[in-house]
Amino acid sequence: MKKIHLLLLLILLSAMKLNAQEKNNAAVLANHQAIYVVDLKKAANFYASIIGLQQVEEPFKIGKHAWFKTGPHTTLHIILGADKPKEYFKNNHMCFSVRSLDDFIAKLDKNHVSYEDVKGQKSAVTTRVDGVKQIWLQDPDNYWIEINNDPSVFQ
Repeated sequence: MKKIHLLLLLILLSAMKLNAQEKNNAAVLANHQAIYVVDLKKAANFYASIIGLQQVEEPFKIGKHAWFKTGPHTTLHIILGADKPKEYFKNNHMCFSVRSLDDFIAKLDKNHVSYEDVKGQKSAVTTRVDGVKQIWLQDPDNYWIEINNDPSVFQ
């Protein structure tokens, strides 16, 4: 009986090691996304206080960058220098997941930030075919942002 337990333990540990190796052997991993903005302070404040991202240290220290943690190993780089906001297609967007879309919407409403569903209906929520709820909003430079409640992100 002891040998069976030992064998099962070895099989389990081997499977865990293989799974960990699969996760770490990806050929390409996301590192960062960069956006070019008119007003760095305004954009950084939006991503910190409205979106809720944590600002992290950036190496340049020249007053033209703000970096925000977007995942365990990914960041958003906000770069000062655009002469004016541009218009973007909604399909060209970044996406963040929240645990409670209702709480996030309440924060948007409190801060008078408008949002819409995928079709453009103001203050409306889209429910995807997989049941995930999503909204869309724009930052101060008109970059589109999707916010959803995809639970798989938090597993």
